Amino acid sequence: MYALLNKVASPEDVRKLSPQERLQLCEEIRNYMVECCAVNPGHLGSSLGAVELIVALHTVYNTPKDKLIFDVGHQSYAHKIITGRREAFRKNRQRDGISGFPKRDESPYDAFGTGHSSTSISAALGFAEAARITGSGERAVAIIGDGALTGGLAWEGLNNAGSSKADLLVVLNDNNISIDQNIGGVHNYLLQLTTHPFYNRLKNKIWHSMGQGKTRDWVQKRVIDTKSNLVRGSGGALFESLGYRYFGPIDGNDLDQLTDTLQRLRNLHGPRILHIHTRKGCGFAPAEEDPTTWHAPGRFDPASGERIKSVNPADRYQDVFGEVLTDLARRDERVVGITPAMASGCGMSLLEAAFPDRFFDVGIEEGHAVTFAAGLAAAGMRPFCNIYSSFSQRAYDNIIHDVALQNLPVVLCFDRAGMVGEDGATHHGCYDMSAYRCIPGAVICAPRNELELKNLLFTGLNAAGGPFIIRYPRGAGEGVQWRKAMYKALPLGQGERLMEGKRVAVLGLGPVVNRALAAAKRHKADYWSGPAVYDLRFLKPLDTGILEEAGKFHAIVTVEDGSLKGGLFGAVCEYFAGRPEAPIIKGVGIPDRFIPQDSQKAQWADCGLDEESLYELFVGMMKNL
Repeated sequence: MYALLNKVASPEDVRKLSPQERLQLCEEIRNYMVECCAVNPGHLGSSLGAVELIVALHTVYNTPKDKLIFDVGHQSYAHKIITGRREAFRKNRQRDGISGFPKRDESPYDAFGTGHSSTSISAALGFAEAARITGSGERAVAIIGDGALTGGLAWEGLNNAGSSKADLLVVLNDNNISIDQNIGGVHNYLLQLTTHPFYNRLKNKIWHSMGQGKTRDWVQKRVIDTKSNLVRGSGGALFESLGYRYFGPIDGNDLDQLTDTLQRLRNLHGPRILHIHTRKGCGFAPAEEDPTTWHAPGRFDPASGERIKSVNPADRYQDVFGEVLTDLARRDERVVGITPAMASGCGMSLLEAAFPDRFFDVGIEEGHAVTFAAGLAAAGMRPFCNIYSSFSQRAYDNIIHDVALQNLPVVLCFDRAGMVGEDGATHHGCYDMSAYRCIPGAVICAPRNELELKNLLFTGLNAAGGPFIIRYPRGAGEGVQWRKAMYKALPLGQGERLMEGKRVAVLGLGPVVNRALAAAKRHKADYWSGPAVYDLRFLKPLDTGILEEAGKFHAIVTVEDGSLKGGLFGAVCEYFAGRPEAPIIKGVGIPDRFIPQDSQKAQWADCGLDEESLYELFVGMMKNL
């Protein structure tokens, strides 16, 4: 079934194949990718579309000496498969398996670790300049998708690289915009001409013979203007104006043309852009027909393409958010929703369908999303800005400078807070509480279930001003009824006692409180008594009444699905610092290390945040107090 693929242990083996054999290899890689991802889900659609690109790059470039730098990594599966990780790919994104993204300590072929968008051009420029300084002769290639190109960092890198004249190739993998009108005989002829070695030697000789001066500058400007007009329909004029030589667009699923073009471009120098068009999901009909769903489809039948849906009676937090936001928008014309390219993932596509004029997908621009929200708030609107927790790190300055400092009413909804599962360390929402707790005027809260999320969204709508941060996890809620419940504004800084107890007070935030409560009830059933359990609900402002009550216990246990350093544990320790009669304080949360990919439940156990670990902790503490 995989006659050629089974013989490929490294890109060196790919380079030994004939052009016809490499075509067969691409087909086998696709089939293998579908087979593996059907039972072990991953980011399938983009990687299916980039198979020919990766085979061509490894054919033309001398990897790992030459550096391929991927953006995000959603398109890198074929790269992993042909760089000695074919069998390891069966455990892609699993514990003790390979990462779903390029990772430097995993393979010498992974030149730069990725996971967050729009970093490839900046990193590749670093490699290119290092090669120039050291004289190593290494080549650097950045592979970036049209989605990632919306990110501000990508344009910072483009601007710097274009003015630096670095020996850098940027491959723009465009899998969204049609370029049919640009693929044809004349277009291909011009591409062959502009990449031909003779043409480029002649061009350089002409420029050199003209020397430096105003005459050369004037002639070059006329040539660039003329060429830009030829490629203006494909966006080339913009890249040319930034200092790049622009080539394309070409069919990125045509292996022969792609390999030939890359061979020609490899021998050119200076910053170059190769614009290719690929089909997301290429070679697998269901993924080609519905690329959004098949970006990360979960488990499926590889023969029929039928997706295998997990059975969970509880609504996802993302769906609760989407439904409540849409209902609030129906009730209040000031409500608007903003997302940096995560509408379907965060649930905001519901608002888009109901109120398209009050929905804004700004692209992968987290910082802009927050400042845009601040502008809307300053103009009297009530913006809800939804950003995955790990991506919110990119908007830190905007949250402080543009929202908090101006005391503007912006509700920041941090989806995917805590452990996210198989995406691993690049996507965990570990650091938001530690990062934002120090911001003056910020409110930080975490619902323990779906109804709490509904009420906190309503509370945020009516809050006075400053960043109102609501953090909640990926996936299913607790199964509580929330749709028919009336809205209830929750007093800021007010928590709730969930269980009476003795000797130990458990203070928690978010859904982890439910596991702590289950462990405490189990302890009480087994030992006739148990710890008291409190849902603080707000990290900032803290419920000082609950803290004073907890201070009368022998010990306090804080429980949080965020970093122990600087989060709830830090806040409670600060509150009791210096008190002569302060209780023992024990923190349970995400430790000071990066948590690898695994299932969410396994990651909770790794951090001591699962019910069993908390039960064992309570048993030990209650015995020794």
